[in-house]
Amino acid sequence: MSADTLRRFMLERAHVRGEWIHLDQTWQEMLGRTTYPQFVKNVLGEALTAAVLLTETIKHNGSLTLQIRGDGPIHLLVIQVTAQGAVRGLARWSREADAATLPALFGEAQMAITLESQRNNERYQSLIPLEGASLSQALEAYFARSEQLPTRLWLMSDAGTAAGILLQRLPQEQTTTEDWERASILLDTLTNAELAHLEPEEVLFRLFHEEDVRLFDGKDIHFHCGCNREKVDNMLRSLGQAEAEAVLEEQGKIEIICEFCNASYTLDAVDVGQLFRPSMPGSDTLH
Repeated sequence: MSADTLRRFMLERAHVRGEWIHLDQTWQEMLGRTTYPQFVKNVLGEALTAAVLLTETIKHNGSLTLQIRGDGPIHLLVIQVTAQGAVRGLARWSREADAATLPALFGEAQMAITLESQRNNERYQSLIPLEGASLSQALEAYFARSEQLPTRLWLMSDAGTAAGILLQRLPQEQTTTEDWERASILLDTLTNAELAHLEPEEVLFRLFHEEDVRLFDGKDIHFHCGCNREKVDNMLRSLGQAEAEAVLEEQGKIEIICEFCNASYTLDAVDVGQLFRPSMPGSDTLH
């Protein structure tokens, strides 16, 4: 199996573009950071694959964040994906869910999709109500509203694998409604077992062998958390010296644990003193 890979494809006859994603090690690394109950794992894995698929669809040279906030058993879910294929994610929950539908998992909730540029730190955000019975349905509604592009998603996750397929109608005059409906109906015949265990060539032949499929080279996806000591220092500076010293006096140290990867950063009195030490005067000849 081509693990941890994204593959783009085209259905030439139907004028439909698509993406296939399959994650093994990346998914296991994410699960290894926190112990999640099964109902959280299921939707977290679906969100992971969906966010990777969205990143390639939008073609954004930066990072994409998929975030859901609600008042249900799962009150926060966040997935971040970079254009280079690095992903990280987390979920926060407070109680067991009665069912696996979106309303049962998240309650009254909103979904935010945020694009952040690497070059100029500009951010663009779409904020919509979380609607539908599944995450696939919610994201299909997002594309219908925000992008005006008919889109279908099939997402799955289990203990070992997170995988998904996206289909999108191309904005071309020669594309017909019949072409799109035919591709959509064929996608509905897919099973989770096929998506989890078959190579992309097998899956696409099984679904679309009459549609003249063109499969492109793969893109590697991997788990990576961008936390580091510099970002921790900047965060503490933003809090201010008085608050940092108050925590230091109360606890004897400041310990910051990254929510995404559980990395721990510890600062003592000397470290905090260095953080807030006045900078040297500038000099035109000092670089």
